[in-house]
Formats: sequence, structure tokens, C-alpha cells
Amino acid sequence: MAKAQSSVYPVVFLTVVVLASVAALTLIDGITRDRIIDAQKAEVQEMLATLFPEMDAYEFDEASGIYTFFAGGAIGHAVMARPTGYGVPIDILVGLEPSNRLRGIRVISQQETPGLGAKIVETSFLDQFAGLALEELTLSSVGGEVDAITGATISTSAVIEGVRQGILQLITEGG
Repeated sequence: MAKAQSSVYPVVFLTVVVLASVAALTLIDGITRDRIIDAQKAEVQEMLATLFPEMDAYEFDEASGIYTFFAGGAIGHAVMARPTGYGVPIDILVGLEPSNRLRGIRVISQQETPGLGAKIVETSFLDQFAGLALEELTLSSVGGEVDAITGATISTSAVIEGVRQGILQLITEGG
């Protein structure tokens, strides 16, 4: 009988530990969730301001995922694009002017190869997108306007494809 009681104690102990852990994680999640969401919103707002620094305000349409920027009147739109890079999605903020030319792009997150594909976040790469129209968004090696990052053709092509998708969404849904 003593052996049966002694084998119950580890089970009870582990059950109590698991329940306490679940309760602690739930409590911590409840405390930090709003802070994390606010920090993410602030980060996105900062990136939006880099694309449209003259904006007075912006609106976000949750149904389409499109941001509209205002400075007196509408001055442009932006949308998040998510192409797949070297096996992992790349989050890109695509800003478009009313003339359907790119205002610019910002890479929000990426996990490309360090030293190669990760160069998609560098200003020298991102700046070459400003002012381009949809038909100009191809690699310069095939007659387009975008220079590939040496050794990172997959990452470069993924960014171009994501920007193209973003522009098409903005043209069709953004007005």
C-alpha cells in the first residue's frame, strides 16, 4: 500500500506544476498582450511616416489591409506584401502615390541569409524602388530597373514579386 501512495505523489506534483505554469503564462500574456500590440502599431506607424512624412493622418481598412494617407486630401496608399524569399516569408510595406508610382518600400521582417539575402533591408537596395511603375519592376538583367543583390537573386526576386503584388492590390482595391 505504501508503494501505491508513493507513486501518486509525483503525478500530483507534476499536475500542480503544470497548472501553476499555465496560470502564470496566461496571466503574463494578459498583462503584456496590449503592450506588444501597441509597440507593433507604433513601429508600423513609424515606418508609414518614413514613406509619407508629410502626412497629417492615415486610415487603415482592415478588410483590404490598405492604409490611406492624408495631407489635406489623399496623398497615397500602402499595403503589406508577404512574398516567400529563400524559404521564409518577407514582410514588405509598399507605398504607392496616386500616380501609381512607388513612393517607396520598407522591409518589416525577413530571415534571409545573413550577408547575402539579408541585404534587402539596406538603403541602397530599397531606394532603387522609389518612383518606379509596375512595368519597370523587373531585374535590370532582363530590361527592368532593379539591380539584384549579388549572390541573392532569390531574395531580390522575392522582393520584386512582393512589391508587384502590393501594387496590383493597391491599384485594384485602393482606388
